[in-house]
Amino acid sequence: MRLVPLLAGFALTTACSSAPPAREFDGQTAFGYLQQQVAFGPRIPGTAAHARMAAWLDSTMRRRSDTVVVQAWNHVTARGDTLPLRNVIARFNPAATERVLFFAHWDTRPVSDNPTFKGDRTQPVPGANDGASGTAILIALADALRKQPAKVGVDLLFTDGEDYGNFQSEPADVLIGARYYAAHQLPGPKPLYAVLLDMVGDKELRLLPENQSVLAAPEVVDLVWTVAKEIGHGDVFVNDIGAGPTLIDDHVELQKVGIRAIDVVDFEYGAGNSFWHTPDDTIDKVSAQSLQVVGDVMMALIRRH
Repeated sequence: MRLVPLLAGFALTTACSSAPPAREFDGQTAFGYLQQQVAFGPRIPGTAAHARMAAWLDSTMRRRSDTVVVQAWNHVTARGDTLPLRNVIARFNPAATERVLFFAHWDTRPVSDNPTFKGDRTQPVPGANDGASGTAILIALADALRKQPAKVGVDLLFTDGEDYGNFQSEPADVLIGARYYAAHQLPGPKPLYAVLLDMVGDKELRLLPENQSVLAAPEVVDLVWTVAKEIGHGDVFVNDIGAGPTLIDDHVELQKVGIRAIDVVDFEYGAGNSFWHTPDDTIDKVSAQSLQVVGDVMMALIRRH
């Protein structure tokens, strides 16, 4: 994802209740999924670790979901490299016409390009937070949905190639999987809304509304932050409109094709965002409790329908 300067719908009909739901999401289990991803090594497209992660993700979701759709293709970069990429879409209640979408990227960045990083910038990023955290939450959501199916249709989209290229000079080589999904949507109705989870495992998690999300889908932002407050997580989901970052991230590609997509992201990862896009994006910087908070909110959203 990339930080950009701040730039200058429809009615959701889900009912709201002040009673907190029973806890279904298991943050400790989600943390185990995060650890497994990091154990593969950096999940850079075209590497053996990326291939191992792809196989594990595919088999993991087939054991949990009603059906899995794999979007596999080769992407040729601006530098002439051919990347074997794949999106994995795990579907629950696939016949439902009312659907919601949750998504995260599962790849990791091949270089450490944080401008504050003083070390070797050719090093890859481990992606404990940037990649593994959102993916881990989606897998743990699948665990909960397998135990207790939802009335609404739920799609869990794992995008590939989000973080490969340079956001300034190689715009076609980032957000690749989200762009591919937007151009090759599954048959049937668009989701009511879509929620992107990116960098949501920080031990010091604080989630402010992202500004592109507020501009494109304010009612979805309001829904998510309201639900978070109602179930007791308003201290983490801080509803301070205008105080959050403005990011180029996977949600923007879905917004372009009319999907009401927002980004749930903590873009203050370490002092001065010092861990982002560096070798310091490691397991010791993330926590099961942060995954628990975000997972609780996503499950509460699903159960509202």
